[in-house]
Amino acid sequence: MSKSAIKVNNLVKNFGKGESLVKVIENASFEIEKGELVALIAPSGSGKTTLLMMIGCVQEPTSGEIWLGEEKVYDNKWTAKDTRRIRREKIGFIFQAHYLIPFLNIMENITLLPQTNGVSEKAAKQKAMELLEYLEIADKAYSMSSQLSGGQNQRVAIARALANNPEIILADEPTAALDAQRSISVIKMLKKIAVEQNVAIITVTHDERILPFFDRIMKIENRGIVFHKLDEEQNEII
Repeated sequence: MSKSAIKVNNLVKNFGKGESLVKVIENASFEIEKGELVALIAPSGSGKTTLLMMIGCVQEPTSGEIWLGEEKVYDNKWTAKDTRRIRREKIGFIFQAHYLIPFLNIMENITLLPQTNGVSEKAAKQKAMELLEYLEIADKAYSMSSQLSGGQNQRVAIARALANNPEIILADEPTAALDAQRSISVIKMLKKIAVEQNVAIITVTHDERILPFFDRIMKIENRGIVFHKLDEEQNEII
C-alpha cells in the first residue's frame, strides 16, 4: 500500500494573460507521505496559500498533475468529478482564524461536516467527543467559542479538521495569532496527529520558532519547490 498522501508533478499556476500574465508557481514537483508534518515557507505573496488551495481542490491549477492518495484529482484539468467530495472526504483545513460558527456550540461546530456527509448524529457526536478528549478540551464540548481562549478555539478548529477522518490536513498559518508557548503547543499537537492518525500535514508558517518540530521544510523558490534542512544548533534553514 502506497505511503504517498500528496504527489504533485509539474504544477503550474498563472494569473491573467498576455501583458498582465503573472506566473506564481512553475513546474513544482514534490511528494509528501502519510504521517509527515511539513512546513511550507516563503515570503508573502510567493504563492503559499495558492499552492495549498490547489492541493485542496479549491483553486484550479493552470497545468500539471495532483494525486491525493491513490486518486489522481488533476491532470491538466480536474479528473475528479466532484471536487467538493474530495474536500469533504480526504482533506481537513485549518486556518489562521479558527472560523468557528459563533451561534453553534463546540460540539455542533465539529459535527456539522460529518452530518452533512451523511454520518448519523450519534456517530458524529461520539467521534467529536473522542477528538475533544484527545485534544484535552472535552469539558468545553457544549461551550460557545466566545467562552474559550484563542488556543482552545484553535484546538477546536483542529478537531473540526479531523472530524471527517481526512488523509491530509492543510493548515494556513494556524499559529500566527498565538503566542510562542501556544504556537509550540499547537505544532506539537499537529505532529502527534500526523504520526498517530497517519495523516499528511502541510503547514504554512512564518514562525521560525516552530520549525524544529517539522519533519521537512518546503520552500517556494523561483516559483518552484525546494526542500531545506534545519541547522538545529543555529536554528537556521540551510
